Amino acid sequence: MKTILLTGVAGFIGHKTAEFLLRDGYRVIGIDNMNDYYDIKLKEYRLSLLKDKPNFKFFKIDIENQEKLKPLFASNNFHAIMNLAARAGVRYSLENPHIYVSTNLMGSLNLLELAKKHVVNKYILASTSSIYAGEKMPFSEDRSPVNSPISPYAASKKAAELMAYSYHYLYGIDISVVRYFTVFGPAGRPDMSIFRFIKWIDEGTPIKLYGDGSQSRDFTYVDDIAEGSIKALKKIGYEIINLGGGQNPISLKTVIEMIEEKLNKKSIINNMEFQKTDMTETWADISKAKTLFNWSPQVDFKTGLYRTIQWYQENKLWLADIKV
Repeated sequence: MKTILLTGVAGFIGHKTAEFLLRDGYRVIGIDNMNDYYDIKLKEYRLSLLKDKPNFKFFKIDIENQEKLKPLFASNNFHAIMNLAARAGVRYSLENPHIYVSTNLMGSLNLLELAKKHVVNKYILASTSSIYAGEKMPFSEDRSPVNSPISPYAASKKAAELMAYSYHYLYGIDISVVRYFTVFGPAGRPDMSIFRFIKWIDEGTPIKLYGDGSQSRDFTYVDDIAEGSIKALKKIGYEIINLGGGQNPISLKTVIEMIEEKLNKKSIINNMEFQKTDMTETWADISKAKTLFNWSPQVDFKTGLYRTIQWYQENKLWLADIKV
């Protein structure tokens, strides 16, 4: 049985990826530092879905702490490392840029160093569509080097990509960099727009909408992202691969209208100043993922949104206290 080290396992994408890895017959060693960037109850909820599954073990470890990582590598023969741990959130990266570098870059470097030492020949790095700011759409992995990040978050992810390439070049580690596009779904991050919009509309709380709502995103359902991340275990050398919806982007105004219709409630909107770090539009060219992995998203936006609303309604009693 192949063993995967999965970082960020209590995260939104991490827990779903762990679920699918276990389904596919892998043994999963999951680690997470359980930080309080958002309410830890959500992370504990996600872990509760995994903890009793055979072939899953959880360790509370921060990837910034190489000394705590070393025993894991000494006692396991990892087939691959899937580094999904990250400091996320574009706006918060303006307030605390140092922690984005220490987690997203230095944490990844710690894992790469241990992969080199213990001859782990496959490394998956979760990256972001935020890197593409200012590029021509749909965003293509190979059109330009994307060297103009507009937030410390995006810059830290770009730096991690470059560091990973150097370890591929120097030590032959097979590396897949997967750039995620606006992931949504049940048990999502409460600082992301869809979680916020559902909760605010349901509770009658005014929506904080940065800009006029015309900005649009290539929303991608979490199950599809997890499936694509697992397909990225394939040996490919060094490749950057977009995982996105691959269809026409959907505006935030449209998202709000769809939630209003499903909940049969009207929103109250407070328009806020558009943030300098925000992108007006994202749209993934996913042809490379189709070619390399035979991957394409299976869940359309409406279906995914309705599943997310259903999950919220089924869990709204304990979600009432979650700060968004």
